[in-house]
Amino acid sequence: MPPLRTALLQSSGRLGDTADNLKALDEAAARAAQAGAGLLVTSEMFLTGYALETEDIARLAEPADGASARAIGETARRHGVAVLYGYPERDGGAVYNAAQLIGPDGSRQANYRKTHLFGPFEQAAFTPGDTPVVQADLNGLRVGIMICYDVEFPENVRAHALAGTDLLLVPTAQMHPFQFVAEQLVPVRAFENQMYIAYVNRTGPEGEFEFIGLSCLASPDGVTRTRAGRGEELVFGEADPELLRASRETNPYLRDRRPGLYASLV
Repeated sequence: MPPLRTALLQSSGRLGDTADNLKALDEAAARAAQAGAGLLVTSEMFLTGYALETEDIARLAEPADGASARAIGETARRHGVAVLYGYPERDGGAVYNAAQLIGPDGSRQANYRKTHLFGPFEQAAFTPGDTPVVQADLNGLRVGIMICYDVEFPENVRAHALAGTDLLLVPTAQMHPFQFVAEQLVPVRAFENQMYIAYVNRTGPEGEFEFIGLSCLASPDGVTRTRAGRGEELVFGEADPELLRASRETNPYLRDRRPGLYASLV
């Protein structure tokens, strides 16, 4: 099985301008496909921007099968590349911080709602999701989804490992001064759970926040396979099933677990 070439779109787009961000996503998908990528991953809330007023988030929120999902489906189909994008999802009276995976044929494959909301800004704007493990199959890999703060909870990532996730996609809006998450925590999460993690950040100033970039693809051997800088960038990395198989064969973490000792965790 060949590696899945994965494109990481480090960009904040244009705040509050869904149409312009859809255009930027289409352009990035074209570049990703031309470079041989089978998957394009964007940042948290890429579709609308992150640092919006709560009422603007509610106004711009769309259902998972809404107009933007259809537009991104057409982008994915036209370029033959799967797309994982962050957006505010409306479901009835609730708004979720969500990420949706669209397959290379344009079909909706998986939709995830952020389970751990960071700080008063997110807690005022969103309803927390309650499904920790959301997965889909892509190019022979089991792909999982979570968003930003979620990956900082080891139980969350371990749940994905136990469910067989091979490549964890994490659109994020990581801000100063928490760059250690991208630089140190994410590669450790990949190693201790024996999976690839694509961590894709926003960049630059936005409202009261300063996003730090540093998007990366970390592999199960703890190596950072690709790393973006601090500005807007499209970087590429390979999720290699053979490396994953070999790493899991030699790393005993998951085999040596003793779940009977962990009851106090819950």
